Amino acid sequence: MDCFNNKLEDLGLRYHNLLMKNKTSPKDQSSSSLIKPFVEYGPIAVFFAVYWLYDLFAATAAIMITTCGAILLSYIVEQRVPIISLVTAMIVGVFGGLTLWLQDETFIKMKPTIIQVIFGITLLIGQSLNKFFLKTLMGKNWQMELEGWKILTKRFAMFFFTMAIFNEVIWRTQTTDFWVNFKVFGITTLTIVFFLTQIPLLQKYNSNPES
Repeated sequence: MDCFNNKLEDLGLRYHNLLMKNKTSPKDQSSSSLIKPFVEYGPIAVFFAVYWLYDLFAATAAIMITTCGAILLSYIVEQRVPIISLVTAMIVGVFGGLTLWLQDETFIKMKPTIIQVIFGITLLIGQSLNKFFLKTLMGKNWQMELEGWKILTKRFAMFFFTMAIFNEVIWRTQTTDFWVNFKVFGITTLTIVFFLTQIPLLQKYNSNPES
């Protein structure tokens, strides 16, 4: 899902702020808090609005433009582009472009599936090579023992694969209206629920005894 592209970082920061003392400067924190809503939720909000005002093809063009704009804004304000956002933007560009070029809704509907599968496979390959990408992304906010990262990586990979299956089943069996609502609201809700179920794991393997 598009808004998932930064959800891990956002939820990790919130968990960190609840359990540990915030070490960022007020200026940096203010800048980050202002930019995050636009980068994370702007493209998907525009997609949803344009779809209901026009159609899926117009919404596809809109999300392509706003995704590029969100990345540019993130780079200007924070001087960095999260790798998850960059990968997602590339997939949006490819599948959105095919959708508009061929006038075929199939490609944009398959995009969430491709993103979820890529993320899941990447996590599992990384773990097999003793490289924990979740730790690289979230290590500053989630201080866990290595065993905790191993378990969390497997769980996130399985979650990604499950969401890919959900997306495939829904877009192939339901109406476009239903799929758009699932893409915007369903995946976001399931992501939040999944994350909340992982909090006991984060607490169990917390490597900072003072938190």
